[in-house]
Amino acid sequence: MSLKPIFTRTPGLKTTPTSYCPGCGHGVAHRLMAEAIVELGARGRTIAVAPVGCAVYGYDYWNFDTTEAAHGRTPAVATAIKRVLPDRMVISYQGDGDLASIGLAEIMHAANRGERITVIFINNTNYGMTGGQMAPTTLAGQITTTTPYGRNVDETGHPLKIAELLAALPGVKYSARGALHKPGLIRKAKSYILNALKIQEANLGFSIVELLSSCPANWGLTPVKAVEHLEKVMTPVFPLGVFKDETPGQEG
Repeated sequence: MSLKPIFTRTPGLKTTPTSYCPGCGHGVAHRLMAEAIVELGARGRTIAVAPVGCAVYGYDYWNFDTTEAAHGRTPAVATAIKRVLPDRMVISYQGDGDLASIGLAEIMHAANRGERITVIFINNTNYGMTGGQMAPTTLAGQITTTTPYGRNVDETGHPLKIAELLAALPGVKYSARGALHKPGLIRKAKSYILNALKIQEANLGFSIVELLSSCPANWGLTPVKAVEHLEKVMTPVFPLGVFKDETPGQEG
């Protein structure tokens, strides 16, 4: 009796073993992005841009062209590539410290201009690579290396809700938030990525998919407990769903 494979690695990924921490969602996000690009027949014309942070390792895993940007400047680099090479599929892959703090001006203005790029935004509520410091997405009361007594919103403000914030801008044609901790939600997240890329394919404007991801190492939790935290604590603050959708064939 011969066995038939039920899952194969997408050609959008290399065979490189992962270097991410156990329970980290970056690897899942990489796979979803790579699968979507391959399914759209865009691997040979895709250019991804990764910044400083855990996201920087993308070029070790993606089997398509990737370049690096300075911390927070990923949308600016992606904008330049797309304007010079408008036939390319250009993706800015960013973490929350990069996008929502250091690069907040870049993402806001790129979105407001309606740049024809797609952003994949990983939200794990902290600066992952540099030691787990507070990020703009850090939850109220969350303990980080720079908020040892928990984030005090009276002092540092409330968590930024990027998907909702950008959806209000006219240049943004697609904005959604998914999560990476359950099989059904992972499949839904992939559909969000596909829709965001279709916006770019149709040359309509800016698109973004925010993905909630666990960070067990910096949260001080086991991978299993981190999934529970994402489900019970993060998603009430960052609700899942589509906040704006102007994909071809959809109502505005």
